[in-house]
Amino acid sequence: MILYPAIDLKDGQCVRLLHGDMDKATVFGDDPAAQAAKFEAAGCEWVHLVDLNGAFAGEPVNAAAVEAILARIKVPAQLGGGIRDMATIERWLDKGLSRVILGTVAVENPDLVREAAKAFPGKVAVGIDARNGRVATKGWAEETDVIVTDLAKSFEDAGVAAIIYTDIMRDGAMGGPNIEATEALARAVSIPVIASGGVSSLPDLVALRDTGVIAGAISGRAIYDGALDLGAALTALKG
Repeated sequence: MILYPAIDLKDGQCVRLLHGDMDKATVFGDDPAAQAAKFEAAGCEWVHLVDLNGAFAGEPVNAAAVEAILARIKVPAQLGGGIRDMATIERWLDKGLSRVILGTVAVENPDLVREAAKAFPGKVAVGIDARNGRVATKGWAEETDVIVTDLAKSFEDAGVAAIIYTDIMRDGAMGGPNIEATEALARAVSIPVIASGGVSSLPDLVALRDTGVIAGAISGRAIYDGALDLGAALTALKG
């Protein structure tokens, strides 16, 4: 299982939100590229990036910070937030991003996900953000009637590289991930599932790993707070 350390970008800074609320942001640093370099130096195989402003605006907002990160590190990076058309997807992949994450557009324009996944094999992931089992869009600001598993299954034959599943009520709250729901989703589809939201300790990571079906886990606040020792986590997941 791969650990994806998260860099959430708001106004060019590294932040973490509580339950996805932009008004409840904690700033962890003003040099995202330096933070990404630290993750790489620690031995991380990937870096997970989120353009929070972009998720609300529907277009990239923190592009300068993302480009600085891509220029600084050699390990692959994936990015979500405000990527809602083919031109933006192509632009980011051309700039060296290894994977784009499509969230809102996966609900509103699933054909774009299929088109992108076909055009860029292995480089398109779907971000499914859930509140009480239903999908939320537009930076989690809007709730839909779409059931998480139904949305995931609809992309089974699309060639999607991964599904990033976030339980919004667990995100940034340091209360542990929703292992049961994440495992159920991973067992329901053949697409690799990456867990996000609430991963706050080594036992959380081990529990996700021990399901045997979860491909990765994203953690942010726990790493910045020191609740999750990055070195110990990487060692445990390789063991």
